[in-house]
Amino acid sequence: MPQSDSFVPLFDGESLAGWHAAPRVYGDLYPGGPSLLEHFDSLGIQRPVEPEKHPARWFVEDGVLVGEQDSPGSGYGGYLVSDQAFGDFELKMDMRPDWPADTGVMIRRQRDSWEGFQVLVDHRPSGGIGGFFGNGLASFSAVPFAIDVVSDENGQPTGLVADNPATSVEPVTEEKRARLRYAADVDDFLKVWRWDDWNELTIRCVGALPVITTWINGLKIAELDTATLDSPNYDPEAVLGVLGDRGHIALEVHDNDEMFGEARWGKGAQCRWRNIRIKELS
Repeated sequence: MPQSDSFVPLFDGESLAGWHAAPRVYGDLYPGGPSLLEHFDSLGIQRPVEPEKHPARWFVEDGVLVGEQDSPGSGYGGYLVSDQAFGDFELKMDMRPDWPADTGVMIRRQRDSWEGFQVLVDHRPSGGIGGFFGNGLASFSAVPFAIDVVSDENGQPTGLVADNPATSVEPVTEEKRARLRYAADVDDFLKVWRWDDWNELTIRCVGALPVITTWINGLKIAELDTATLDSPNYDPEAVLGVLGDRGHIALEVHDNDEMFGEARWGKGAQCRWRNIRIKELS
């Protein structure tokens, strides 16, 4: 587990200084490939309407950074992007997503386009937490497990459970797990996750084509070697050519789509972050 000394804050607890909001713009599916919007057309999926006008809503409340759809319930998501770019680093933050809230942390992200590695915090049905997705990088999915929610007799969610592959909208396959160099067991994750409370996410990113490792509340969740990742249309050298060896950090508010609808981001849902701090390693 990384040590916590020598970290510096990325969020001052009072303002959005050092960050800027960005909409969910779309680019190529992978470097040199077709555009994502053309891919949507080929699959018969409706294109998002004017997403560039809706960067999500970001504000600070009681020392906590809050993200929500713009406007709440509209279905429009966006990002909050660090002004500074980073190479190798360890990043720590406390997070508290509502259910359902499909969020995450992008690293090595380009400032004005959508490419980058995403650490998933998909706090929603069939969601992966601590795994990885390639935005504009062939949409690779590398996840150790998926989660769902258990509800009380009134239908109110009360905690996380393992996703049932038989009924999952987006099941975890052995192929997705095999892309990871390390994959935690879902039962171990469920023991450390704090429902309706703060959870600490740690991300370590090292290398030009980085090895990315995640921890939740001190439990190692997943490790991905992006130099050796094997996934359709994923080309490490092309990825390095697009991203370089430095990039921005971005927090996500997901938009809603045909696949999940409000199960991806509930009406009025928020995700909250605090104690965002980083230690540069190079």
